[in-house]
Amino acid sequence: MDFLPKHIEALIFCSPSPLGIEEIQKCLTEMFESEVPVDHILEAIDALHEKYSNDDFSFALENIAEGYQFLTKPAYQASISILLRQQSHKRLSIAQLETLSIIAYKQPVTKTEIEHIRGVNCDYSIQKLLEKELVTIKGKSDSVGRPLLYGTSEKFMEYFGINSLVDLPQPKDFSQEENQIGEEKA
Repeated sequence: MDFLPKHIEALIFCSPSPLGIEEIQKCLTEMFESEVPVDHILEAIDALHEKYSNDDFSFALENIAEGYQFLTKPAYQASISILLRQQSHKRLSIAQLETLSIIAYKQPVTKTEIEHIRGVNCDYSIQKLLEKELVTIKGKSDSVGRPLLYGTSEKFMEYFGINSLVDLPQPKDFSQEENQIGEEKA
């Protein structure tokens, strides 16, 4: 099975989003017309991970959003930052980030609940987040009018480089001093 890492490498490389073990196995099984054991796939992924951890490569194989994807190494962050800044038209606005964070922490949540927390209309932000596929419609609420329920998508996990919502920072992780306005009176 010396050829297996190369096939897996090609699959992960061409996938626009993190590729899960099941997807890899399904592709390989169809290609080889025989079931490829998961442990062989994991061994090949370990070999690829070791290969790309070498300093000869500017990218590495990472496990994110319950899948595998090639990502640029942190040492090249400055170059990437310049490119991303030049492509900033794709960035999230402050309103979109606020709306997205409410959805991430309160999901499933209705538009009315989001607007109650933010204090402003969120139609445009929600629409843009849906277009960017960071948010999905999770169903309808049982409350009056049966409003839509919003939640985060797999693309959200990929965008922020996390495996699950548990990886999101918790309120206790934020320092109080940084979030206070004015002077504290004793």
